[in-house]
Amino acid sequence: MSGGVLAATATTASAAPAPATQPDADFNGDGAADLATSASGAHVAGKAGAGQVTVTYGGAERHHTTYSQNSPGVPGSAEKHDSFGNDTAYGDFNRDGYDDLAVAVMGEDVGSDVDGGTVQILWGSKNGLSGGTTLEDPRPTKHDYFGGPLQTGDFDGDGKDDLAIGSRSGAATIDVYEGGFTRAGGTGKHYTVTPPIMNGEGAGPFNLHSGDVNGDGKDDLIVDGYSVAGGENANLWLPGSANGVTTTGVQRLPGGVITDVGDTDSDGYGDIIIGLTWDDGISGAHKGGTVYVVKGKSTGPYGGSQVITQDTEGVPGSAENGDAFGTELDLGDINGDGHLDLVVGTPGEDLEGVSDAGSVTVIYGAADGSGLSTAGAVLLSQNTPGVANTNERNDSFGSDVHIDDLDDDGRGDLAVGAAGENSENGALYLLASQADGTLSGGAGVYTSTVGISAKGTPSFGHNFAD
Repeated sequence: MSGGVLAATATTASAAPAPATQPDADFNGDGAADLATSASGAHVAGKAGAGQVTVTYGGAERHHTTYSQNSPGVPGSAEKHDSFGNDTAYGDFNRDGYDDLAVAVMGEDVGSDVDGGTVQILWGSKNGLSGGTTLEDPRPTKHDYFGGPLQTGDFDGDGKDDLAIGSRSGAATIDVYEGGFTRAGGTGKHYTVTPPIMNGEGAGPFNLHSGDVNGDGKDDLIVDGYSVAGGENANLWLPGSANGVTTTGVQRLPGGVITDVGDTDSDGYGDIIIGLTWDDGISGAHKGGTVYVVKGKSTGPYGGSQVITQDTEGVPGSAENGDAFGTELDLGDINGDGHLDLVVGTPGEDLEGVSDAGSVTVIYGAADGSGLSTAGAVLLSQNTPGVANTNERNDSFGSDVHIDDLDDDGRGDLAVGAAGENSENGALYLLASQADGTLSGGAGVYTSTVGISAKGTPSFGHNFAD
């Protein structure tokens, strides 16, 4: 199961500087980043798997608020296996100066359509998220699990946040809403795009991501699924245009289920970060997981490449089957030097005889802005000084990772999910970036901290909004 071949060719930078990554979410407009963490398996009012999302509001008075479909103003009601929060994405959808949160409810029954799925927008305000609006599936009988996955981007370059919505089962077609969202239910213009991935039960798309890879001022869409050509897992680059996402010029990328996009080498083009987490037991390739950095250029991907594993010089640890290095990835500026750093989740890492305790690797951007440098990379676990708790079996520390400037000091702080903590209750660990570039935090954030039931397997921390 592998994608295309990496072409390591040089490129001359000529694009105007592009935003390094998507700005941090700010739901209450106070200037400090806010973080949305999912527990889509949570019991709500006795309903197993109804799902919840906790928002950590940053700033001097940091606090947590947990939302479900039983929360005031949120449409619908909590029902068994709705999976509220299975995926999330943020953007200022109604252009009022406050970021809003799009929440997938992909197990929602819509009328007689079992597991049809829906998407809800929770609206930002000076007091945080308040009230919500449902985006109904425009083709409810054509697929299931509408809303899995979601991704925000400005695909037509008009300055408005667009929302791309996939369906996890039954259709390759992706719905794109072009902005113009309103609390009354308006969505603006809508169109569909069908990338060359397989249709059918569980065929995808599995993940979506966005960023300006070719430097034209329009976000492009990265789609993960099974390629029509051969049925292998692949990521596909679909360029943005004046008319939105298009399949014209689509390019296939290496396989892998997680992506991020950011300008790692300061050349004005977004680079695509892909985690290939499975092991090839026959050839030994990708042992323990591999991270690909596919450089952008004016015509799209393949302006060069970088391959990082736990056997790469400077990366702590060693590659072992089952590590799942690259399960989750995020880019941001942790040390405040103006260059992007990469955080890699390795939730299957065995540490000191503890199986699947999990770890996180921080790979910093080079001081000269030339790209990611594995020299000085740091491995963090729950046994690292400054990180709460201790390594335990099946904690899966690193099940998701995200960089947000929660204290508004100009340095990105690190959020780490541990979805397996306490028998899959899950947990969130917030590590603040210090002036010397190190990361440390206080107590962990657990289901009991934020009012999530410990029944079943909530898996708090399995997903952060991006």
